[in-house]
Amino acid sequence: MKSKLYFLFIFLYCSVYSQELPPIIKYSPSVYGAGNQSWMISQDQKHSLFFANNEGLLEFNGTNWELYPSPNETIIRSVKVIDDKIYTGFYMNFGYWTRQPNGKLKYTSLSDSIKNKILDDEQFWNILKYDQWILFQSLNRIYIYDTKTKKFQIIAPKNGVVKSFRTNTSIYFQTMKEGLFEIESGKKVLISDNLILKNNTIVNIFSDDEGLLIQTQLSGFYKLIGNNLTKIYTEIDNELAASFVYSSQLLSDGSFALGTVSDGIFIISKEGKLKYHISQNKGLSNNTALSLFEDDDKNLWVGLDNGINCINLQSPIHSFTDDTGILGTVYASATHNGILYIGTNQGLFYKKYQSTEEFKFISGTKGQVWSLFTYDGTLFCGHDSGTFVIENNIAKKIFSASGTWKFETIASHSNLLMQGNYYGISVLEKGNNQWEFRNKITGFDYSSRYFEITKNLEIYVSHEYKGIFRLQLDNELTKVKTFFAYASPKKGKNASLIKFNNSIYYAYKGGIFKLNNATKQFEKDKLLSSVFEKDEYTSGKLIVDNSNKIWLFSKNYIHYFSASKLGSELKQNVIPIPASLTNSMLGFENITQISKSDYLIGTTDGYYTLNIDDLSFKNYVVSIAAITTNKLNERIANESILEEGSFKSDENNITFNYTVPEYNKYINSEYQYLLEGFQDDWSEWSVKPAVNFKNLPSGNYTFKVRAKFANKVLENTATYSFTILKPWYLTNVAYFIYLLLVLIVAYFINKAYRNYYHKQKEKLIEENNLLLEIKELENEQQLMKLRNEQLTQDVDSKNRELAVSTMSLNSKNELLAFIKEDLKKTSEDGDKNIKSVITTINKNITEDDSWNVFKEAFDNADKDFLKRIKQLHPLLTPNDLRLCAYLRLNLSSKEIAPLLNISVRSVEIKRYRLRKKMDLQHEQGLVEYILAV
Repeated sequence: MKSKLYFLFIFLYCSVYSQELPPIIKYSPSVYGAGNQSWMISQDQKHSLFFANNEGLLEFNGTNWELYPSPNETIIRSVKVIDDKIYTGFYMNFGYWTRQPNGKLKYTSLSDSIKNKILDDEQFWNILKYDQWILFQSLNRIYIYDTKTKKFQIIAPKNGVVKSFRTNTSIYFQTMKEGLFEIESGKKVLISDNLILKNNTIVNIFSDDEGLLIQTQLSGFYKLIGNNLTKIYTEIDNELAASFVYSSQLLSDGSFALGTVSDGIFIISKEGKLKYHISQNKGLSNNTALSLFEDDDKNLWVGLDNGINCINLQSPIHSFTDDTGILGTVYASATHNGILYIGTNQGLFYKKYQSTEEFKFISGTKGQVWSLFTYDGTLFCGHDSGTFVIENNIAKKIFSASGTWKFETIASHSNLLMQGNYYGISVLEKGNNQWEFRNKITGFDYSSRYFEITKNLEIYVSHEYKGIFRLQLDNELTKVKTFFAYASPKKGKNASLIKFNNSIYYAYKGGIFKLNNATKQFEKDKLLSSVFEKDEYTSGKLIVDNSNKIWLFSKNYIHYFSASKLGSELKQNVIPIPASLTNSMLGFENITQISKSDYLIGTTDGYYTLNIDDLSFKNYVVSIAAITTNKLNERIANESILEEGSFKSDENNITFNYTVPEYNKYINSEYQYLLEGFQDDWSEWSVKPAVNFKNLPSGNYTFKVRAKFANKVLENTATYSFTILKPWYLTNVAYFIYLLLVLIVAYFINKAYRNYYHKQKEKLIEENNLLLEIKELENEQQLMKLRNEQLTQDVDSKNRELAVSTMSLNSKNELLAFIKEDLKKTSEDGDKNIKSVITTINKNITEDDSWNVFKEAFDNADKDFLKRIKQLHPLLTPNDLRLCAYLRLNLSSKEIAPLLNISVRSVEIKRYRLRKKMDLQHEQGLVEYILAV
């Protein structure tokens, strides 16, 4: 028995190892910014998720994570969304959170009203709703809150409460060593005290028409009908017993998701058959599932011991991930005789199609597999070391001269195949029911990864580094007759060439070109080339499947075109899976049709399968999640999203966050926004869920955002209207003040101008008066000048008269002196009368009289000269002054001598003495000095 269980366990392990699983989205604590553990999960009407986390209440709207710490900064153990409230339970407290106008949550405590009844160290692990009552369960008691009466009722079992449960019609709880109880009319009623229910922890309870389905931690499932408890067996009872089930969830399709402590998640059908076993080595972040929750889109959320995961259970995409590295990167795949073959960089592997068997390696194929091709009941393998034929999962090498890229059939030769090699093209031939190498085609030795052959034996080859070639073969397929290299289209990285609908297509970053059979020139195909517009090009790889669809890969999408049933135009289909999520090797993308609607796409770490008939998605709604504003160098402020906004002029840096609450791993929502009043056109589509507008001018705006999911534009458009107020200096009041200020300034300017012009007028008058005065002065000066000139003339005239008088006096004195001398000579004879005449003459030539007359006349001619010279030289005697007067008249010593009645010699001596008294320098002339005084 033990050996049978062992082999069963090994079988299950192997099946799990090779199982294709739904997509898993991993969120690590560093991504959501909270604690490692999440104990309970719930969802509101807008599809936002809430997690009871170690660090608080964690919210996720599909785009952004938001953490709300508990009021007492303890672990939140339970969360339940009921109507528009989010109820939570944590250490010695429970209550609810409500959404504020700015989109944030605010907590209101319910337990504070019964604070004295809360037990010390009590934590609340579960929240249930039944009609108008909300139950908060700790490990000791259950608190029943009536939302209508706002009153509490407490159920306090003697041995505490292990866990509480809600079915469609009842509330149950388990008490260890007592059994299972139901709450009726606010009181506990024992339902079963079966030993199994007494001694085994119940994880969950589900109801059906017959009774209760009870799931335990270690003993599996039991059915309780009345008092009769029976065991329900599943395929994984042994695994569940060894893994310790901690959480469970009834899924919408009737399946059960079971979260274990040590072995991840088991999903079983309602019949007990294993559907999936998802553990850490198959993509789960952690093997301990503390909480499970199925959202409105039927995704399974898992609160792990380290992180949060979302499993897209309903996704048409399933993946096989090789975490061991044994398989490696998948380059080719094929189904043949019910076997799935996978060609990788490690070799060729196989397993039975749609089974959970482990992949097995085909001996001898170690190394790079480039292609798999089925023809005439034979599977060919193009390998780095040559060509293999696979028969009964055994590889037989039929060509080893060169690596083999691909294979092509020859329409007129059913027993021949053409293969592209590292060094040209060669021919395989079937003889005696065996395929073998026939010949290499001479005349062309370039690598032929992509080539196609036409009916008239023309071969078109695409070489990544040399471009496109056209070869004409001979009828025996042995050599190249003619060789032509195309100048256009150009060569390109990751370019490819393929035949589709009997036409040859070439693709590279410049677009997709179709061969014109008449001109033998390549012409651009607008429809197919549109795939690479808007910087979408990543690879020119073209693939044609068994249903005659042509597949292309771009940055954000997978495209396939099929022939229209009603016309010649191709019908385009878009699968919105970005290249970044598929982990495909650029230039080596591969997709294989493995059934009518199922396709296998190779990746760098395995492969994923895609059912194109199931690619239908729910019509989601886009909404504005948050609006924030901030002033320069200040904190961000959250604004109301429920009503129109009005912001100050300096609050004109506005950020809008928006979201589509979807949780699909392979498909991203795209957004397009328009700010009316600022933009004229919608923005480009982008996956970025936020936009920031900086320094918006004052005015009225309406922000609009719409979304596209799975290449379909969602029906609704989220809008938000707001106003940026004018700055205070641009308001109407400010304009009125400005008007007053302008009027006041205009008044004062006018007044200033008037004063200015008045002053200018006065100044002009004053200047004119001044000019008149100056003119008068000038006239007076002119008159004075004339008077001075007249006076000067008068002085000169008087000086001349004085000089003439002086000279006349001098002549008189000289004459009298001469007569006197003559009379003296005559008087010697004693004539008495003559002596009388001499006496009379002496009286007439008296010096004093002559001087007095001269002085009076001199003073009239040169007023105050004698005073000035006396002031300058006080030591001058009257005789000195007399000499100065004569010198001022510019008289010579000879002319002065008679006036002084002295000799000329004596005059010179007087002049010398006068210089001494005046203390004149030797070089200074006496007469010049006296004239200058």
